[in-house]
Amino acid sequence: MEIQWRSWSKGCVSFLRPWIPVLLGLHLQFSRASNCPEECRCERTFVYCNERSLTSVPLGIGEGYKTLYLHNNQINNAGFPLELHHVASVETVYLYGNELDEFPFNLPKNVRVLHLQENNIQTISRAALAQLLWLEELHLDDNSISTVGVEDGAFQEAVSLKMLFLTKNHLSSVPIGLPDVLKELRLDENRIAVIAEEAFQNVTRLERLLLDGNLLTDEGISPGTFQGLVTLRELSLARNSLTYPPSLLPGEVLVKLSFQENLITQIPVRAFAGLHKLEKLDVSNNQLQSLAPGIFDGLFSLRQLMVRNNPWLCDCNMGWVVSWLKSLPASLNVRGFMCHKPEKFRGMAIRELSADLQCSQPTSPSDSRPGLSAPTNPSLVPRVSRRPALTLPTLYPIYTTREEGMRTKTPLQVTFTSLNGSEIHVRWAAAFPVTAYKVTWARMDPSLTGDTVRERIVGGGHRGIRLANLQPKSTYRICVIPLDEFNNYRPKDDTVCTEVVTTGQFFSPEDNNSNNRRRSRPEQATQPEPGSPFLLAGLIGAAVILVLVFLLGIFCWHVHRKGRSKSEWKYNRGRRKDDYCEAGTKKDNSLLEMTETGFQIVSLNNEQLLKADFRIQPIYTPNGGTAFRDCPPGNNSTVYCKNNVQDADFCHS
Repeated sequence: MEIQWRSWSKGCVSFLRPWIPVLLGLHLQFSRASNCPEECRCERTFVYCNERSLTSVPLGIGEGYKTLYLHNNQINNAGFPLELHHVASVETVYLYGNELDEFPFNLPKNVRVLHLQENNIQTISRAALAQLLWLEELHLDDNSISTVGVEDGAFQEAVSLKMLFLTKNHLSSVPIGLPDVLKELRLDENRIAVIAEEAFQNVTRLERLLLDGNLLTDEGISPGTFQGLVTLRELSLARNSLTYPPSLLPGEVLVKLSFQENLITQIPVRAFAGLHKLEKLDVSNNQLQSLAPGIFDGLFSLRQLMVRNNPWLCDCNMGWVVSWLKSLPASLNVRGFMCHKPEKFRGMAIRELSADLQCSQPTSPSDSRPGLSAPTNPSLVPRVSRRPALTLPTLYPIYTTREEGMRTKTPLQVTFTSLNGSEIHVRWAAAFPVTAYKVTWARMDPSLTGDTVRERIVGGGHRGIRLANLQPKSTYRICVIPLDEFNNYRPKDDTVCTEVVTTGQFFSPEDNNSNNRRRSRPEQATQPEPGSPFLLAGLIGAAVILVLVFLLGIFCWHVHRKGRSKSEWKYNRGRRKDDYCEAGTKKDNSLLEMTETGFQIVSLNNEQLLKADFRIQPIYTPNGGTAFRDCPPGNNSTVYCKNNVQDADFCHS
């Protein structure tokens, strides 16, 4: 008996062993389902309670869930039950778009990522953050947090905090007492005007710091504020009121540095010294007119330099920039060196100028240019060339014109003709052999926003080029440059430049004559030419397309009318809907009406039907009878009539 019991027990255990994981999984699934609040939907490790007009966090959230969605509700600070703090499995909580006015208590104790954006949080206490020992990422964007609303050392209580986002708040200074493990800090779009020297004293692991869109001035940043950030890789101070970059920048690992949209007028020659790993530098949209020689010498890793929208003064102080730009390697991308003054160079790329630029008047440290105040720091004074002013012509001299735009300069003669509002025809004739021609053009926009110098190289056998896609009624500076066999520039006397004005959208000789009378310079004269043949071809093509569309419409209408006349059968006249049956699938909630020679899909009803169920009903033939054909239903189909009574052994078709 004992032997039989042992064998039976052994067989039972061996039988149940494969089913143990299945039973445990079912138990876990049912236990989770039982711990899901009624107001929410639970799926795997997620609890979805978002957008349900909740005023408090629902009760009954059990263990096993990792992500809790509570965003876009009406939850206030009184809506956090104590039992929520003891749910140990929750690691991510979304609470943005609610009605919180202070940092909430009783959040899950092991939360690692917390989203509190778009609330009205005004105060942050140390006690609230002291509950979150494992918090690593905190989002507090778009709130009403002020400097006085943050208790001293509040963020330091979150000992694991690595990412802190405080964009678009009301901070007037950097919060004191940040956690020493912090790696990313975003303080952009605030009202910060002062950064104390001890603000980042303990933040020794910070890698990314964004201070864009604040009220920072030169006096508001203490000397050496950023010097201790030895691990900082990105520093952004865009959209502030700085007149020069802050001193003592961290140079160990800094990769990206941004100063765009400030009031910078001068950059000290040693401002970027030691930034050997800097790859991207942006000083766009400032008030820079010149740069001190050697300012970029220590930037060995520089890959991108942005200097757009600065009022660059192309005089002798920028001669070193011309030589530097021409010697750059292909790995360094420089954008934005465009002349703003003097007027004869306006809109031209500095790279295309001659290195021997003239100075209109002697330059000294006490010289006060318009929009440029004299620096008080001797390191801010740019080096000034002491060579006598040169009278050699620049690379782009201005030439006088004969009638019809023919250059008087020899041995290269160039003609510029404005064809219409968007095209200019450039023709040339050279008295010497030329390997290739380089044609450059740029629109002379006073604001210099978005304008770039475009160029095209054509073979020496060409005698002209057509510049298309230009803006109507705009002045373009066009240059034709002969190149030798090595694609190097010919001597400067062989370069021809002029300014040509495009006509309006609708060109006419009268308009062109009136434009000529309004021009102040003789080299801007253009002559009208006959209309482009492309316009005539376009009109003919459009007419042919319209005729074809008209004929196709008549054909389709005729076919449609003929088809309708054939399909009007006698049994369709005056019959009721119940006189015929309909068939269709329930998967796509549609039915198929089977007639004599075709099929038509029409809607059956709005009820949700199961997949692979069919509704098949008789269709009357044109002679008024009903056709029957044996078609036994398959294993996955069901047959119904109008009164929902199952037919016997066949369906009607």
